[in-house]
Amino acid sequence: MKQYSLHEVKTKKEYHAFFTFPFTLYKGCDQWVPPITSEEKAIFNRAKNPVFENADAKLFVVKNGKQIVGRIAALINWIEVKEQAKTKVRFGWYDTIDDLDVSRMLIEAVHSWGKQNGLTYLEGPMGFSNMDKAGVLVQGYEYKNTMITWYHYPYQKKHLEDLGLVKQAEWVEFQIKIFKAEDAPEKVKKYAELISRRYELSALEFSTRKELVPYVDKMFDLLNKTYNNLQSFVPIQPYQIAHYKEKYFSYIHPKFIKCVADKSGNLIAFAITMPSFSEALKKVNGSLYPFGFLHILRALRKNSRASFYLIGIDPAYQNKGVTAILFDAIQKMFNAQSITDVETNPELEENNSIQLMWKNYEHELHKRRRTYKKDIS
Repeated sequence: MKQYSLHEVKTKKEYHAFFTFPFTLYKGCDQWVPPITSEEKAIFNRAKNPVFENADAKLFVVKNGKQIVGRIAALINWIEVKEQAKTKVRFGWYDTIDDLDVSRMLIEAVHSWGKQNGLTYLEGPMGFSNMDKAGVLVQGYEYKNTMITWYHYPYQKKHLEDLGLVKQAEWVEFQIKIFKAEDAPEKVKKYAELISRRYELSALEFSTRKELVPYVDKMFDLLNKTYNNLQSFVPIQPYQIAHYKEKYFSYIHPKFIKCVADKSGNLIAFAITMPSFSEALKKVNGSLYPFGFLHILRALRKNSRASFYLIGIDPAYQNKGVTAILFDAIQKMFNAQSITDVETNPELEENNSIQLMWKNYEHELHKRRRTYKKDIS
């Protein structure tokens, strides 16, 4: 018998239950890749995540008796609200059983909190910023999610639509086959050499994380310049950079990072790829200790799959062929690392300049994810 009730997460026990609920919901789902629970908790730890200098959040769960049957996070990024005049309450970490009443209670909780704060619409699923996960899966349920995306069951999209939410933005993901060294397009290599000479540019290679450190802040600066005009983008604040360094640096393989500099040594482009951690995270099952980290180390060292995470290009050099330099360097590195398959992470469907980068490779659009919007009445 249904006895649904909404609860705001307040105690340590409730907090833990919020983050472990997906392990029950997606148990037995081969495509669901679990996150590291401690990392998920750290996102909402005000002492650890500096985003709370300019953000607020509330966590809600719906219970049937004592059992959790749904969860959601309501988020407000005050920089977005006050400086960009986007009066929205975000929602994310949306997971629920297949019961529309549960989703209704979760969305109404977000709606109510947004209204209390004078906001005019809600949007999600998404995190605090563009460095967080975003979008409910709407295509590609047969594929595993990556480390920085969510997995959803098909009914979760339907619930949002049945509750009157409408599409706001859509992201696409591709899987790409990497050429063997002897089959790599010669025209890409020649074009990369031409662009390098024309604009006096050079590719930067890294062998150690220590070599990479001086460029990390510059990458974030370039990231802000690259995506500043895209919808839903909130500039990454200086105090957040240290947090993201700490969160992701242990997953970085320096050889998988490629940069391009001008003749004065200024960074004008970068691409971050990583070995795929999906299989490793399945084995880790939410905890790096005592032995889970070994699976991550193995994935770093020996892997036939990779993920394409981020690319940034100085606006002054966009549409000038600089991506050819990056891709020539990435192709050579993938061949040296025995990488044969790459999956991109979400790109806004209107971001044609990024999607054109795959035109010289065998590729397939295999996933779509979407954020939804609803006015607050």
